Amino acid sequence: MNLNMIKNPKVIIVAIIIVFAAIMRLVPHYPNFTPIAAIALFGGAHLGKKWISFLIPMMALFISDLFLGFHSFMIPVYVSFALIVFMGTQLNGKVKVLTVLGASVSSSVIFFLITNFAVWAGSSYYHQTLAGLIQSYTMALPFFNTSLLGDLFYSSVLFGSFYFLQLRYPSLEKLKA
Repeated sequence: MNLNMIKNPKVIIVAIIIVFAAIMRLVPHYPNFTPIAAIALFGGAHLGKKWISFLIPMMALFISDLFLGFHSFMIPVYVSFALIVFMGTQLNGKVKVLTVLGASVSSSVIFFLITNFAVWAGSSYYHQTLAGLIQSYTMALPFFNTSLLGDLFYSSVLFGSFYFLQLRYPSLEKLKA
């Protein structure tokens, strides 16, 4: 592990933004209106080294979960966010309004599909039939709407604030993370 990478100003600023967003998960909020998918996408897009792109967002998720508590569906949640980080790594160098918008919507869909499939497959809430799976997804639609709005809002805040920081401090744009 290269410790100079962690001392890089761009990495430090991106990490601060991610930690701030993770703290926002701990303050009272509307259900599912959280910054976690935006953190994963943003970290993937702006932390150039893959190991640090995964480490910082996943640690932010884990640390906030230490305060919020763990549940039996943590693995699908973490898998969802790892996929979202990976999606963010594909944005590296292509961060534009439309690509971030598309990735934010895709993040919400990925999280929705994976976690609700896990609830259907791993619990007794729904019958283990196609009808039960459809019911699982149908019952989760109100949560999807809120997650989507949260992902769009926080992605706008994270990517937008870093964009404006780069305008103010052009050297940030040139730094490799």
